[in-house]
Amino acid sequence: MTAATSPTSKSTFPRAQDVDVLLLLEGTFPFVAGGVSSWVNQIIRGFPEIRFGAIFLGSRPEDYGDLRYKLPDNLVHLETAYLFEDKENPPVKPVKAPDAAMAMVKEMHALFETDMRAPNCEKLFAGLMDQAGPDGQLNHEVFLYSQASWEFIKKSYRQHSTDPSFVDYFWTIRTIHTPFWRLREVALRSPKAKIYHSVSTGYAGILGVLLKHRHQRPFMLSEHGIYVKERKIDLYQAQWLKDNRGVFERDPSRVSYFRQLWIRFFEHLGYVTYQAADDIIALYEANRQRQLLDGAPPERTSNIPNGIDVAKFAALRSLRPAKIPQVLCLIGRVVPIKDIKTFIRAMRSVANHLPDAEAWIAGPEDESPEYAQECREIAEQLGLADKVKFLGFQQLTDLLPKVGLVVLSSISEALPLVILEGYAAGVPTLSTDVGSCRQLVFGLPGDDAALGASGRVVRIADPEALAQAALELLGDAKEWHRSSESAILRVEKYYSQNLMFNRYRDLYQKNFQWQA
Repeated sequence: MTAATSPTSKSTFPRAQDVDVLLLLEGTFPFVAGGVSSWVNQIIRGFPEIRFGAIFLGSRPEDYGDLRYKLPDNLVHLETAYLFEDKENPPVKPVKAPDAAMAMVKEMHALFETDMRAPNCEKLFAGLMDQAGPDGQLNHEVFLYSQASWEFIKKSYRQHSTDPSFVDYFWTIRTIHTPFWRLREVALRSPKAKIYHSVSTGYAGILGVLLKHRHQRPFMLSEHGIYVKERKIDLYQAQWLKDNRGVFERDPSRVSYFRQLWIRFFEHLGYVTYQAADDIIALYEANRQRQLLDGAPPERTSNIPNGIDVAKFAALRSLRPAKIPQVLCLIGRVVPIKDIKTFIRAMRSVANHLPDAEAWIAGPEDESPEYAQECREIAEQLGLADKVKFLGFQQLTDLLPKVGLVVLSSISEALPLVILEGYAAGVPTLSTDVGSCRQLVFGLPGDDAALGASGRVVRIADPEALAQAALELLGDAKEWHRSSESAILRVEKYYSQNLMFNRYRDLYQKNFQWQA
């Protein structure tokens, strides 16, 4: 976490007509701190000879504050687009939908329902988006006001919906489709690039599809987490999704129709993005296998692990006190997916056995203030108000020499940079069994695994297991030092940023020379 707020206003963002690499960023750099944002910042700064641009896609302007990162000098273009901000719809007027365009719409939806993996799915989608502008056959007015669109929505409701409310269905369909017209506006005004590079599927991935189709230049996709999987987690937890079935109509084993509708929508976006991407990069093999299951062509996939500036954090080892700090530090945003509550509950058992132990939570609370307040209340209820400290954003170079364990209690992660940064500083980790964390702690089979465990891995949402593992490390100096040595060896050998930069340099150079 190297974020820092900046007074730069949107009116003074750099602008360029063309760039070398245009990064497509959904809900991340430079307005949101976190692992993906840190990686984006690292990549831009790691290639000072490349002129980068970036398009930030967000929900609504009021959901984001100031910049969380100082903009690199070689970021020559930055613009924002908000897909769900309140805008007036076009004036109501009679509109006729062209028969040929509606035939394409029906074909596209039929593929999504029956054969999403048809080879022409991505090209058909891009062709439809060509018609989505003010001068196209499928402009926003056609979608909102044409009789053909109304009839198609009614027919789809009768054929597919298992929820009795047509009104909710109608407005859900409108909400789902609205960002497509806004994405096309972004694609039309975007600077030209030699390479379009998205760091997720979803809306950013679809923008990459449109830009590749429009300019006939290569499109790269780097996924840290699997976007579709993360959206599913969000949707399963979402309280705003309606279920209008009566109590006797509900099958507890079945997800409500509108929840499923949103899930399928993001699955469709993911598949279309995979089909369009020329290079699909995962952080580790388990995620690459998930990409293959979700429709990624195997020959376009590869793994490039995250890497860090090992020397920068290695310098912190000499600052650590001789006695192992009895501090468990969770470094990350205070949001539900990080499961801060399990960490706090685990601290009750840790404190019972290690009275001097403290739990530090180092990360911003502004993304989900209600959840942050609930976490504080749990700490109070457990009598841990003096043990659990909410520090807000912290510079890791100041923080890491003072902590004994880097803790992740998340229910979803990819390849967390904070674990690697802790390793370089000589701090073992305690993590839930998510993403690549097992690989980072125990190593890949062979020479990596022979280095030994560099911490502990426990089940998701198990406070007692988390507490027990913490006690095994903090309560046994010999085991802590052995884990620390393994952590240092592992990060130096397999996770330096130079290794990562070399792999991305090869991909960028290949795509700069790409011929349509």
